[in-house]
Amino acid sequence: MSDLAGVARHVLDVARAGIPGWRLVVLAPPGDLPARLRDAGAAVLERPFGPDHGLRASTASLCHVVRTLRPAVVHSHLAYADIVVALAAGRGQRLVTTEHGIARDDTVYHRSSARTRAMAAVHTARLRRFDAVIAVSRATADAMVEKWRPRVPPVVVPNGVEMVARLAPLAPRPPHDAPQPGLRILSLARLAPEKRLPDLLDAFAVLRRDHSEARLTLAGTGPEEGALRAQVDRLGLGDAVALPGHLDAERAMAEHDVLAMLSVWENCSYALLDAATRGMGVVASDVGGNPEILPPTSLVDADDTAAVAAALAVQGLDVTARPTLGDWPTVEDMCARIAATYASAGAG
Repeated sequence: MSDLAGVARHVLDVARAGIPGWRLVVLAPPGDLPARLRDAGAAVLERPFGPDHGLRASTASLCHVVRTLRPAVVHSHLAYADIVVALAAGRGQRLVTTEHGIARDDTVYHRSSARTRAMAAVHTARLRRFDAVIAVSRATADAMVEKWRPRVPPVVVPNGVEMVARLAPLAPRPPHDAPQPGLRILSLARLAPEKRLPDLLDAFAVLRRDHSEARLTLAGTGPEEGALRAQVDRLGLGDAVALPGHLDAERAMAEHDVLAMLSVWENCSYALLDAATRGMGVVASDVGGNPEILPPTSLVDADDTAAVAAALAVQGLDVTARPTLGDWPTVEDMCARIAATYASAGAG
């Protein structure tokens, strides 16, 4: 389990495992990721790239790398990198993209219908340049086809999990005849509207009626922190809810019983995967790629406060109801599928 989230976690996992038959070189902007990649033994080119550096610098960086390395495949992640690749990559490479962050309702990201329409047109145009498109869940692939109409069908390659993580122990609980510290519920999410944390607080208030020792940790930072703290005070939960800011994900999971995630949309959440590998209880909204990871006992309608509260109690108290990943792909499986996608795109 890595403390890097999302796409950075994915890239680091791929770099550690390697793509069979391929030499991997990562172009990344200055920051934590290049250092972690070097520690993993990966080849890294640290150059200005991404929204913080602007389109001109990003394009120049990519053009320099392509001219220098003459790669057979340019594989990009996230919309900005995809746009740069579509504009600046040469014609001698196969272009591959992995989509991590689409939502069924685009206003989750764009906040207005006009921007949603404009960005949909941009995505449709840039995908015409790509020879292969990878989606991290079936829900992601279906949303891409519906909204962006890629010229090649998306290939579903879920985020892999490390086998060692499946054996990671939970924090020990006291014996049944000892005083119980109460249910320990955790949210690992940006404090933003799309994470529906006010709904989680409302459900937690209901849960506390029957489980007065329950505790909730809202780990993360974001624009909704002030509103969430005000809601905690309004509900009289100041002694039961903590907002500690950023926490190490692995340690936080080891210290809690249930992970709660009521997001408007998720594609293939590493937090859900990691929680399931640890044997935690999990309660998540029935959206996006979540049903591809979790059983029905872990899925809820985030608007149904009573149902969310009941699911939190069941997942915390009944170990037999908790999700397991079974034969979920490992990181090595994921990398093998990426290699197969390169081959199907004509790269070699």
